[in-house]
Amino acid sequence: MVDNHSYSFFGQKVGLIIQSASKEEPFMFFRLIKSKNNGSWEKPSSGEGKVIKFSIEEMVWIIRVLENEVNSWSSYHTFKDSKTQISFKWEDGKHDKLWVHIGSYSKVLEYAQFTILNMLLKHILKEKIEFATTPTSYKKSNPNQSNSLIVQEEVITTDVTSPSDEDNDDKPSKIKNVDGSIKGETDKALLIQFNNGLEVWIPKSTIHSGFDNIKDKMQNFAIDNWILRKNKIVS
Repeated sequence: MVDNHSYSFFGQKVGLIIQSASKEEPFMFFRLIKSKNNGSWEKPSSGEGKVIKFSIEEMVWIIRVLENEVNSWSSYHTFKDSKTQISFKWEDGKHDKLWVHIGSYSKVLEYAQFTILNMLLKHILKEKIEFATTPTSYKKSNPNQSNSLIVQEEVITTDVTSPSDEDNDDKPSKIKNVDGSIKGETDKALLIQFNNGLEVWIPKSTIHSGFDNIKDKMQNFAIDNWILRKNKIVS
């Protein structure tokens, strides 16, 4: 069992690189680069390309698409003031071409590629479930246990999923989990029917969880509390 993984899927115009630096880190990276007009490729070392950090929970959602359990999965990542739309979707509902959209980068994976991606993600996820969930107290008591998780968390500056704020006695949560089903969708918003019967268009930029695009399926959404209050979804 190795500690890190890297695999590339290249086409004529877009390359997708899958990277996991350590099995003890509960996340991995997808890096996309484009071919330039002069035939050269964008250089990550020069800050070019796009990098997205996926948590182990998001890895599970991607695997669900690859395993044909759902037709697509979409989410938003927020880093500072920049929001990046992400989606994994089978072309025309068929399962012979998988489209990966991350911001302005789009990469289509053929059968051999998405099969390898599925096997790789499942392998990496299994490792991370075993090693990245070890309690901190155990790691401190075992000097042979790597502390790369702590070091990496301090220096990583790539896109990350915006976390829900913790509820506390002094400050209400900025993000609230609510149940609902999708009734309609545009590029920038979802029409959601909530448990109280209200149907409201919710901007995707205010949704901080992954969601299944299938209509009328009851699921949980993590949404900015202010827009839920504005539309009287919550009090």
